[in-house]
Amino acid sequence: MRFPRRVKIVEVGPRDGLQNEPKSVPAAVKIELVRRLVDAGLRSIEATSFVSPKWVPQMADSAEVMAGVERKSGVAYPVLVPNMQGFEAARKAGADEIEVFGAASETFSRKNINCSIAESLERFAPVIKAARAEKMRVRGAVSCAAGCPYEGEVKPRAVAALAEELHEMGCYEISLADTIGVGTPGKVRAMIEAVARKVPIGKLAGHYHDTYGQALANIYASLKAGVKTFDSSVAGLGGCPYAKGATGNVATEDVVYMFNGLGIETGVDLEKLFRAGQFICGELGREPASRVARALAAKMKT
Repeated sequence: MRFPRRVKIVEVGPRDGLQNEPKSVPAAVKIELVRRLVDAGLRSIEATSFVSPKWVPQMADSAEVMAGVERKSGVAYPVLVPNMQGFEAARKAGADEIEVFGAASETFSRKNINCSIAESLERFAPVIKAARAEKMRVRGAVSCAAGCPYEGEVKPRAVAALAEELHEMGCYEISLADTIGVGTPGKVRAMIEAVARKVPIGKLAGHYHDTYGQALANIYASLKAGVKTFDSSVAGLGGCPYAKGATGNVATEDVVYMFNGLGIETGVDLEKLFRAGQFICGELGREPASRVARALAAKMKT
């Protein structure tokens, strides 16, 4: 089996990993986390999101975080924006890449962003147009790509239809998110193949939650299908809000370890990444969800 020589990892810990934390995380801690992740070699890091603090209080300091992050050449710091108001705030904060997010499930779309799929696309259109006019890169994301907490099965053609719309609007990359972690390798492979008939495979990314312990297997299946970009979260930060007690994002340490074993370059220093995970977990007062991080910590104690 031939694998790509190199893959891109999009680190989502500072945004997706922290957004549901019940206790406020100081902006200085978020800024330091981003700095450590850059030092570890990550070159695309979701820094924050410009959403209403009423709905996501943890991201209320987004402008402060962006002001405090030291921008490094060759590193992207994408931020999530849900609408024009969020875009304007992101633009004023100096963001050079944004991400818009829709859902392949009608029910999830209404519950998550309070509008239908069609309405979400109408909302994204002016945002993407404005961003491109400002020479800002735009990434798209499709939630519920492998299943929905309300509707259950999501048809691959529904994922493909939304991904195609986002691609045609101007998104340079589309992240396919198994939001609740119900995907399995066969299901994920079929979904990717359906989307790849509408969007070039080189513009697709995988975002897999580990609720049922399938994330690494799904990444492997995606590699075999031709995907070369993957989202992950340091220390496995970020739970799954629809499966109480379940893990959420796949841990970046685990992903890097697997890629290292396959001889695939990531540009990431695993030890520095491990230290970054220790730092944020220390601030949060918890153990990392990453199995690799736990194994390394145990090894250091012996």
